[in-house]
Amino acid sequence: MTLLQIAADTEIVTSGLDAVLKMASKISWRLVIDISSVIILIRFIYYPIYKHRDLFFTFFIFNLIIFLISFLLNKVELSMGAAFGLFAVFSMLRYRTEDISIKDMTYLFLVIALGLVSAVIKVKNADDLFENMFLIFINGIVLLITFLLESSVLMKKETMKQLTYENIELIKPERREDLINDLKTRTGINIHRLSIHKIDFLKDSAIIKIYYYE
Repeated sequence: MTLLQIAADTEIVTSGLDAVLKMASKISWRLVIDISSVIILIRFIYYPIYKHRDLFFTFFIFNLIIFLISFLLNKVELSMGAAFGLFAVFSMLRYRTEDISIKDMTYLFLVIALGLVSAVIKVKNADDLFENMFLIFINGIVLLITFLLESSVLMKKETMKQLTYENIELIKPERREDLINDLKTRTGINIHRLSIHKIDFLKDSAIIKIYYYE
């Protein structure tokens, strides 16, 4: 009886160990794919354009936390609706200490989405290899589209600068061409359009946004 009990306990431990190793193997491959995708997105697409290093920590930690929470909750029958509810809560977080630009928030949204997709994506009647390949394909599509939109391949990249302008006589609509030419001469930038953001008659100045192609 004792031998049978020991054998049964050994079988239970072995099966449990096999399950743990299988889960560890699955999460490790998904985590590698997820982290690799975030590195490509942040280091090779985001950073060369915006040169912001201060958000690197935020991007990677948000991605990692979303991945781990979604993966672990997915093992207890977390529905896709609940996963996206969790995703929405994290994606709408705002920092009160400093302003975050729309582009930075978009990249934060992307790294959270990559973490969520990497954790919960499943393909019915498919092995782990096929799921990993499918995950690489999905992440690759996201990275490719992001790269194309950030580059000048699909459209010219327009840049905006805001400046204070003191010659408010030129801000009249009928003198718009004179205003553009004056700003081109002063800034040396080939401006193709502008917008008057704010006019201060007390200081005889205006806040102008200029737009140009890089």
